Amino acid sequence: MDQTPAILPELQNLRNSIDNIDAAIIHMLAERFRCTQRVGVLKAEHDLPPADPAREKRQVARLRELAASAQLDPDFAEKYLAFVVREVIRYHEATARELAEKTAG
Repeated sequence: MDQTPAILPELQNLRNSIDNIDAAIIHMLAERFRCTQRVGVLKAEHDLPPADPAREKRQVARLRELAASAQLDPDFAEKYLAFVVREVIRYHEATARELAEKTAG
């Protein structure tokens, strides 16, 4: 006996929730990157390095702990943070180059 029709409403409800969560994540990432863009400008204006390894180490430990308490794989959380930090550093480096070109020219 095929039970697919019986699960379709629940499946659709779960997919709707997933879609809502994805939308929230995108909006939160956008806000996060707006903040890190401002950090990049401040770092460039004050000749600070784009990366802060000590902070990154603290963030890894903090996110791993948060992930574990949320029953999320801490390795996944660390991979997520590594990806975000790479993107942030790339932006900070570009910002520093642009500021240096403006002040030199």
